[in-house]
Amino acid sequence: MANTFKFGNGQWATKEGSTLAYNDENGNFKPLPFTFDRASSATLVNKDGLIETVGADQPRVDYLNDSNGALLLEPSRSNLYLNSEPTTNEGASAEVTYESFSWSLGFSNCIKYGDNSVVRFRYGANVSASTEYTLSAFVIMDDLSEPVIGGETSENDFTFVIGGSVFNNANPNVNMGNNIYRVSVNGTTSASPNAPNNGILKFTSQSNKGFKVVGLQLEQGSYATSYIPTSGSAVTRVYDTIPSYLDITPLNIGNYYTLFLDANLNVNDNNKVFSTINNSSDVVSFTIRNNVGGIRLYNHIDANYPVSGITSATNKFVIRVDGNSYKVFVQGSSLSGTLTTQRDLGSLNFYGQNTELKINNFTIDNTALSDAECEALVN
Repeated sequence: MANTFKFGNGQWATKEGSTLAYNDENGNFKPLPFTFDRASSATLVNKDGLIETVGADQPRVDYLNDSNGALLLEPSRSNLYLNSEPTTNEGASAEVTYESFSWSLGFSNCIKYGDNSVVRFRYGANVSASTEYTLSAFVIMDDLSEPVIGGETSENDFTFVIGGSVFNNANPNVNMGNNIYRVSVNGTTSASPNAPNNGILKFTSQSNKGFKVVGLQLEQGSYATSYIPTSGSAVTRVYDTIPSYLDITPLNIGNYYTLFLDANLNVNDNNKVFSTINNSSDVVSFTIRNNVGGIRLYNHIDANYPVSGITSATNKFVIRVDGNSYKVFVQGSSLSGTLTTQRDLGSLNFYGQNTELKINNFTIDNTALSDAECEALVN
């Protein structure tokens, strides 16, 4: 039986903190010990839909919109709000109240915004000039509808303000379940921002719907990362990382193998996502990375250039190495190439410190699967 190194797809080995495992030649599913690093606590959405905090150096299997769970790796971010679950004002505010409320996510209070009879807002945190930020929060509408973020018109429910400027280009809402949505917007502050004016504003010209807010987060960057709780001061969540060049030489993968990666990649990052390393020198074999306009696979063995044709936004990749040849599969297409030197696969590198990465499934078989088997994995 072929050795298969894998994690994900609902099979998460958690013994001694490990989330990697492999099937040995007798078909036994075994943990592959490794050190997972993150020098701070962090949150995840657990199987029960609750936001849960785990300690430093603990891997996060996140179940948000994924019944099998996915290994979550994120870059370092800071929540600049001093109180993410506030019970009082942090900055300027008008016509909002603070109330007890039981959220299915685990929160126990909220900021209550009423109808459109008056202008309502609450601000907090501080921003710098000419800097991109993302503002996010958890919202439940009084009528349980999906919130609509936008300008001062009746079809919109409220507006985001960053640095005193209104931003109407909201990102898609994230459905947290039970009529709760995580809403967000990102934008770049002006050269002279009103630094403490960051929050949610409701105009009288907007809908008459009231709503509740909790989990405020203001972070520097182009997208919202996992929730970072604060209580009295800004908090930084340090990046997650599986050690660079994770050694898999004990698995004896060799130079005949099939690698399958299914991961949610953040297309707002222009960063490396994953790479394979041979065990004879520090030459990168294949690198998957986000690029402006799509996701590309690079072959660094023979030349430092993008392998043409792999620009699909698909999140499923198969790389098959068959001695001195390789073939890459994505949904609906494939391409082949020849390697000038055969090299055994020795280590892996996941770049969670550079980009948001949710790994749904990852396997390496120490056999070269057929075209039909590879195509079945990506389609």
